[in-house]
Amino acid sequence: MPTNAPTDRKQRLAILLSGRGSNMVALVKAVQNGVLRELAEVAVVFSNHPEAPGLATAADLGCPTASLSSQGRKRVAFDADVVELLRGYQPDYLILAGYMRILSPVFIRAFAGRILNIHPADTHQHQGLHAYEWAFENQLPETKITVHLVDEGLDTGPVLAQRSVDLRGANTLAEVERRGLAVEHELYAETLARLITGQLPSQTTPGPQVSVAENWQPATDN
Repeated sequence: MPTNAPTDRKQRLAILLSGRGSNMVALVKAVQNGVLRELAEVAVVFSNHPEAPGLATAADLGCPTASLSSQGRKRVAFDADVVELLRGYQPDYLILAGYMRILSPVFIRAFAGRILNIHPADTHQHQGLHAYEWAFENQLPETKITVHLVDEGLDTGPVLAQRSVDLRGANTLAEVERRGLAVEHELYAETLARLITGQLPSQTTPGPQVSVAENWQPATDN
């Protein structure tokens, strides 16, 4: 189990996705040739959709892949099966990269303090889906990308890092998303590298206290 201190061995990553997984691609490239090269290795790329395009992309990048269909499954029972599957890969960190499911307490407690997510907004201002749409519709001059640890709330876990995205002159939703994803793809890998090497403060910023029941929706597909 990782701690917030440097380690002499590469940390094993399980990357979870449900769709195309553009953040997965950025993370794998950071492992192969970037900031994570000497720090981490991809143990597995997992999807709850066996036909997810991200699995084929991950395989093309040379990553082990695994899947388990969530269709028609109860959340707790499905998560218990996923926990058992992922434990076989001995991951140090679980990285959510567009994993379109709310994680049950069974899942979160199995990997407590080791699950990271990236959210395309300041989690104190907007939780859940459609964060880029929210920024665009409200004509925000900037938004923030947030990397946080996952707890049992919805985008409420301790904040590890944030970075602003300049939205001035972004006249379409597609442009807002393009600018945001460019920041996501850099910040996620950089934050994980800082976490592994012990550069993050021992006390992270608590996220907003938001009820899952009031804000239930899946994470965005990044």
